[in-house]
Amino acid sequence: MTNCFLVPEEKLKEAAKKIFLEKGFDGTTTRDIAQEAGMNGALLNYYFRSKEKLFSLVFNELFELNFRGMLQIMNQPISLKEKIISLIDHDFQIFKCNPGLVTFLQNELHRNPDRFLDAIPLEKGRLTSVFGKQLQEAINAGEVRPITIPHVLQLIAANVQFIFQSKVMATRLWKMTDAEYDQFVADHQQIVKDMICNYLFIPQAVS
Repeated sequence: MTNCFLVPEEKLKEAAKKIFLEKGFDGTTTRDIAQEAGMNGALLNYYFRSKEKLFSLVFNELFELNFRGMLQIMNQPISLKEKIISLIDHDFQIFKCNPGLVTFLQNELHRNPDRFLDAIPLEKGRLTSVFGKQLQEAINAGEVRPITIPHVLQLIAANVQFIFQSKVMATRLWKMTDAEYDQFVADHQQIVKDMICNYLFIPQAVS
């Protein structure tokens, strides 16, 4: 759906998402958002009252988008290895569709850590209950090296997020076109899946 078919409230929210991802909270003005939406600034105040309230809506949607996908994967009736691979694919897809999301979330974590600390505990139990039991069973069976859920999730995040953060550096340093960079990301996605799975899963003897 293109912006011209959105109701004013949604049109402003889409414009705010685009500008916040590009400039962050501090670098964005209500005038920026109104101009991006092609609307009068008074409408922004009418619908959302303040930049902070609009930012909270955008942040919550982006936060939920990420965690909703993780939750669905972790609760699927599939093997642990399939879940690890799916979580990696999920993160790559989220950040490919929202290129500024990594920087946006990290900047917000530094600017307003309480927003994260308030949101994460709500999702923590939902994310880890089924996955945690499955991980522990695999560890007990000698299929996976001893590791905690935070370490697993950190392995994924660290190996996925930096490639999107470093796009400008990588494309300029290695003189990549956009198409070449997209292929570089696809290749790296497979490397990350192979690397993390090879580390986590213990080769089983063939009987």
